[in-house]
Amino acid sequence: MSQVRPSEINNLLSRVRQRSYVHYLYDMDLKKLRGFEDAQIRFDFPVTALVGPNGAGKTTVLGAAGLIYEEVKPRRFFIRSGIYDSSMSGWRVEYNLMADKHMTARTASYSDASEDARRSKWNRKAVIRPVKVIGVNRTLPMSERSEVYKFAKGDFEGVSEKSFAKDVVAAIARILGKDAAGYVEVSADAEGKYSILAQKPSSSDAPAYSEFHFGAGEASIIRIVGEIESVADNALILIEEVENGLHPIATQRLVEYLVEVCRRKSCQVIFTTHSNAALKPLPGDAVWSSYRGQLTQGKLDVESLRALTGEIDARLAVFAEDKFGSLVAEVTLRRYGDLIDEKLDLKGIEIHALGGASQARDQARHNNASMTRKYMAIALLDGDKRKEDGYNPGNTPKLNIDDQPFVSFIPGITDPEEVILDDIWHSLKEDGRLLSRLTLALQMDTAHQSEVADAIEAALHTNKDRHTVFAEIGDSLDFLAEAVTARAFVSTWVNFNDEKVRELWDPLASLLPRLSDPAH
Repeated sequence: MSQVRPSEINNLLSRVRQRSYVHYLYDMDLKKLRGFEDAQIRFDFPVTALVGPNGAGKTTVLGAAGLIYEEVKPRRFFIRSGIYDSSMSGWRVEYNLMADKHMTARTASYSDASEDARRSKWNRKAVIRPVKVIGVNRTLPMSERSEVYKFAKGDFEGVSEKSFAKDVVAAIARILGKDAAGYVEVSADAEGKYSILAQKPSSSDAPAYSEFHFGAGEASIIRIVGEIESVADNALILIEEVENGLHPIATQRLVEYLVEVCRRKSCQVIFTTHSNAALKPLPGDAVWSSYRGQLTQGKLDVESLRALTGEIDARLAVFAEDKFGSLVAEVTLRRYGDLIDEKLDLKGIEIHALGGASQARDQARHNNASMTRKYMAIALLDGDKRKEDGYNPGNTPKLNIDDQPFVSFIPGITDPEEVILDDIWHSLKEDGRLLSRLTLALQMDTAHQSEVADAIEAALHTNKDRHTVFAEIGDSLDFLAEAVTARAFVSTWVNFNDEKVRELWDPLASLLPRLSDPAH
């Protein structure tokens, strides 16, 4: 569970909306940059996570964020190798940012002097702002660093030792989960150009040890925290692969620390990651996924991102819009398997939430149209998408590939949460079994049926966002977890709506793998 309080998240979101910063990068439009064309990204929260598979452009976005600032040299992220990088011609990024409390628009573009590559250059009216770039080389093992010879001597003794400040020590201790008072930075020269970390024990009984014997994550955290605490207020901090070398718990604590730094020092942090743990402390607006030249806002679990790249070991993939859609897919498939003659190979089906209807539909279409596909895919969309252009069942080119449908809809024409809640509410009086089954599914004794009915009725009157209705009902039932509440409602609805289960899966039945299939 994240240690960042909801009130702290809301205050930071509000501060961004109110534009009460001295320096802040609000948005970028990647008009043309490597694999991106007309891709927009907003920084609605002071800590932004960039997620996506390898090669999807996360570091490109990170570099673009730093490109408009004077302290970041363009070659740090965008190096040209003469005639072999002619693709850089026409690269252009547009920015809206706060600079010294004034909103301004800036542009960075690359002009290609084709007749003389030496004259090709970046054109930018760079903004003066403190910027810190923390790269992946921070986790390079000590034994692989070029200056290792200065420290790898039996008689080595540092020129000086520097202890870390109390706030640095406290932050390191919180992230690593152990006492950090004994860490020191040992310099090999008077100028402090070359240094090594060491742990000096508090008692004479315990041995000292140097960075040669640190874990990669241990050294990384010490260096990150030390560098961040030394940056000026209002700085932009860019971190590559924030989780590198870290346990998931330490990764989460590090991101929690970054949120605290942004609150305390008015900084802005942008980092790349492959870790779900790094996303836990952040609101959905703080997470952007990069894939196929597109940038999409919202939390998308890293397993789903792997699904986008085809890293699925299954016979069928089901792509839903969100986690609730994934839950509906899972429970209805189990029920559908009970309703048909042949048993489904449920273990051969993977279900992923892709963060939106277009992502789910487009990924399923792209996969099924590929000559090298390893599995078939289905897009399961919310019923309200029936009303949108391109989702009309009569418009078969949008929904079929080679006359094979690959899109289905959760029953109803509104949000699935609303459809399921309304169906259950209207069925309560018609079938007395339903309320008792729902109560048991909620892990409650049947003596509490009236409390369940009252909670549903209250939510129907008070809830303003059906996407949160099951969390609200769970809170009123002695704080049941949202996941438990949602599963109870979906399971109960499925068991009393066989016709709707068939309506959902019958059109795609030929794609569903059976245990009896020869390929099994």
